[in-house]
Amino acid sequence: MKQSIEPKLNVKIAPRLQLKNPVMTASGTFGYGEEFSAFVDLNQLGAIVVKGLSLEPNPGNPPPRIVETPCGMLNAIGLENVGLNKFVEKKLPFLSQFDTPVIANIYGKTIEEYVLLAEKMTPLDQVAALEVNISCPNVKAGGVAFGTDPDLAYTVIHTIRNNTSKPLIVKLSPNVTDIVHIARTVSDAGADCISLINTLTGMSVDIHTRKPVLANTIGGLSGPAIKPVALRMVFQVAQSVSIPVIGIGGIMTASDALEFLIAGACAVQVGTANFVNTHATIDIVNGIRNYLIEKNIHDISQLIGSIND
Repeated sequence: MKQSIEPKLNVKIAPRLQLKNPVMTASGTFGYGEEFSAFVDLNQLGAIVVKGLSLEPNPGNPPPRIVETPCGMLNAIGLENVGLNKFVEKKLPFLSQFDTPVIANIYGKTIEEYVLLAEKMTPLDQVAALEVNISCPNVKAGGVAFGTDPDLAYTVIHTIRNNTSKPLIVKLSPNVTDIVHIARTVSDAGADCISLINTLTGMSVDIHTRKPVLANTIGGLSGPAIKPVALRMVFQVAQSVSIPVIGIGGIMTASDALEFLIAGACAVQVGTANFVNTHATIDIVNGIRNYLIEKNIHDISQLIGSIND
């Protein structure tokens, strides 16, 4: 009986960063890793992207902060996190025991905050890369998000690039007119990789009280409902930039992940699925492996960007 050849699952998402497989966790949906360690063998993941970090602790928005929607959920957590110092002292030591790259998602209200975070992260060997969330309000620009203004996007990424040697992944907002233009801009600014999409903005109303369900009124929509939008944007960006692309948005199963890989993503991040199925990430890794074996594909690189359009 002919034995199946174990396919190669490793992918490179930056010049100095190779993952054992293409399945990553999405920031904000997996805590700091330890929260899921009782359900998931963290050594089996491609990478762990931790909850978005700011310089100082952030309590986030008041509740209610999450509401279920048809085929998804809205959240307005408000980027609650423990802050950089506590992350380094209390969270990073736990993650360091695993053979899985840790990627720190960072955000700031000003360019100076982004740069300071990047500078403080640079000496940390346990942090393999930085994922820069540019979907945050820029206080100095009157509330405009860095990720929706090409000039601001270029400036913040170019400045961070000049102040850190860490691989830079830039996470893009879908709430723009032309996602390809933003992607090319951050690529030109020095990004090593692009991840997309962040959540779509949305809201929900309680018809009995006639009030918004979320205390913040507006939240971020995630889950299966946004997958077709995310897939389209990933496809367009992957065809338009020369750096690796990570697909995010509504990935619940291995089939979902495979769609993104075929469309051009070199890796995927799993987010909302973690709330429904605590071992979704491992199921997806195994599902991708089984698909490659079934299709007699020996290296995942043969699948990435193989779409017939």
